[in-house]
Amino acid sequence: MLNLASFVRESALYYGDKVAVRMGELSFTYQQLDHMSGQVAQFLVDKGIKPGDKVALSCPNLPYFPIVYYGILKAGGVVAPFNVLLKHEEIEYLLGDCEAKAYFVFEGTAELPMAQEASQAFDKVECCESLIVLTADPKSPSPIEGAMTLGQVLAGNSPLKELTYTEPMDTAVILYTSGTTGKAKGAELTHYNMVMNAIVAADIVTDDNFRPHNHTFMLVLPLFHSFGQTVGMNAMFYSGAEITMIPRFDPKQTIEVMLGHKVTVFAGVPTMYWALLNEGKNLPAEKITQIREHLKFSVSGGAALPVEIIRNFDEVFGVEILEGYGLSETSPIACFHQKGRKRKPGSIGQPVWGVEMRIVDSEDKEVPVGEVGEVVIRGHNIMKGYYKKPEATEQAMRNRWFHSGDMGKRDEDNYFYIVDRVKDMVIRGGFNVYPREIEEVLITHPAVSLAAVIGIPHEQHGEEIKAFVVLEEGKETTSEKIVSWCKEKMAAYKYPRIVSIRDSLPMNATGKVLKRELRTIED
Repeated sequence: MLNLASFVRESALYYGDKVAVRMGELSFTYQQLDHMSGQVAQFLVDKGIKPGDKVALSCPNLPYFPIVYYGILKAGGVVAPFNVLLKHEEIEYLLGDCEAKAYFVFEGTAELPMAQEASQAFDKVECCESLIVLTADPKSPSPIEGAMTLGQVLAGNSPLKELTYTEPMDTAVILYTSGTTGKAKGAELTHYNMVMNAIVAADIVTDDNFRPHNHTFMLVLPLFHSFGQTVGMNAMFYSGAEITMIPRFDPKQTIEVMLGHKVTVFAGVPTMYWALLNEGKNLPAEKITQIREHLKFSVSGGAALPVEIIRNFDEVFGVEILEGYGLSETSPIACFHQKGRKRKPGSIGQPVWGVEMRIVDSEDKEVPVGEVGEVVIRGHNIMKGYYKKPEATEQAMRNRWFHSGDMGKRDEDNYFYIVDRVKDMVIRGGFNVYPREIEEVLITHPAVSLAAVIGIPHEQHGEEIKAFVVLEEGKETTSEKIVSWCKEKMAAYKYPRIVSIRDSLPMNATGKVLKRELRTIED
């Protein structure tokens, strides 16, 4: 028996009256979190959800996310968290692919009508039988006709008395990660994967002078992403720590919460550190001093962190950034700078406990120290596989090592460095964006004949998405109109902000677009 939801159950026994999660004036203790997640579990059991059934969840960083997340796990279900920015066509595909039996979705806002997008997708997917809306006010009625609300679920159910029995290798979470071949793939992460990775994460933010249950963790990383789930939510609830969150990262609001709640741990992607440094320039010295008094640990992942930001953040806020590396398929932590060990800015640190990493050539043979090759990984953190995609799983897990697709090197101290990303993946603001997926949407535009997408450097987001298009003969449109069209078709982090209309695209003899040449074009 091993169930990821035991983190909440165990912490409720030892830290029952302590605040588990807080957002503004709203907070829940560990006892309340355990009770309400149990109510969600009982509701799902009554709805016929059986161990192994998939339940989707679309929710920004709100206290309702862990209530539903652990409720699904307590019922023996598999959580499938979706990016909150997805449009209904994208949601429809994911619901059908993971065969979700139920779907919890936050109502959203006028600018981001999540429940409306979800409802359109729900109506088209036969396998999904229940739609439950998470309203901002639990007493509010559902904005979707015929859908229940989380408030009704919590008002109408007693909590499930016992955790549903699950084996360590049973799937706990399916995280969707796009591939360079187009459609998103669901990485199946087991209870064993997620439990072990959370324990490793908790250990990273622990030292002899500070125990993790005393932590106040600033959660700005999206909970639908593996980084936020593991390093933030799961690791901190395992430790009995307090999580304070805001729905969406904003540097000014983050600083205010860090001051008001005496935050001890901050985790973010490089663009967040960049924004905090810019915000810090306008802070009075006494506020900087207050943050420095409490902030004990700061960790970064999701993309390479510039050395200059590491140095500046340490200088301003008085805490070193521990940089690490991982992927959705690795739960996510594979490698990290660890407290008490040598710090090497620009490196992603050393493999965490129980995980091995190598740098290999095209024949999967390990290359010498200092040489560049592909990063491969094995250990307790590696996914079970891609859901319903055996060929993709076999390709990724060649010779019993997970092939990351990232190019890197290691030094004589077994510190690893990422030097490039394989193929053409773009990381915009910490989100992985895959050009092929964007290109496939672009060519459905009535005026577009051919499209190629690349990432270009961007000061704030790390990379920005740029599309080169060739129009259909006789058709006319503008770059601005194509950008607007893309905005309606794709999630906000995906659509290209820059579109260049060309007469032709550079190609090799086989007809493949030469993206390396596109990167040299300035217009």
